[in-house]
Amino acid sequence: MTACAGTPRHADATVAVAVDVVPLALYEGRLHAGLVRVERGDERSRFAFPGGRVRENESLDAAAARWLAGHLPDSGVHVEQLYTFGEPGRDPASRVVSVAYLALLSRAIAAPGVEWLPCATLPRLAYDHRTIARVALDRLRAKLAYTNLAWALLDRTFTLADLQQVYETVLGRALDRRNFRKRVLALGLLSPLGATRHGAHRPAQLFRFTTRRPITVGVLSERE
Repeated sequence: MTACAGTPRHADATVAVAVDVVPLALYEGRLHAGLVRVERGDERSRFAFPGGRVRENESLDAAAARWLAGHLPDSGVHVEQLYTFGEPGRDPASRVVSVAYLALLSRAIAAPGVEWLPCATLPRLAYDHRTIARVALDRLRAKLAYTNLAWALLDRTFTLADLQQVYETVLGRALDRRNFRKRVLALGLLSPLGATRHGAHRPAQLFRFTTRRPITVGVLSERE
């Protein structure tokens, strides 16, 4: 490409491509993020999301799956692309553009080198991972309102109370029990299993999602 006359010429940046994966799961009644320690460089010992450089002949999705499996193998996780972060200086070592991925798990899996910390009280994170965390949480909250994505944060069988807890925990607010259950059941998202869970309270009916793939459906109304 030829520079336009009178336009200052700037050196093209040498840019590396990376992926960062944001694992999220409910644990002890709160939403937690799976984090690892940075092992080298200026951000050494700080927490960050799992991730790193993309290989020569590797797709972005494959790179995200590789980095996630390296820390949380066999997690049965739902992964989707989140956002691209490319501000200059986000990595003090070099110019790096990172494609972030959201990873939702039905439970916080114990794994070597991974620490699950509450999203509401995350410490200072390396690089721009605080921003990545905020974007991930905003995306999850938005998608709970208009998709069935709550299935990714639940076991395959659950009660309506379990499902409501997912929404209330992620959204950070209480929902009217009767209205929530009436709306969810009317949408046809759930199939009753004809079984109950017995515990300290009265038996609760068990359900499963009719599909465990993302679909668009209005779970919450504007008033909720």
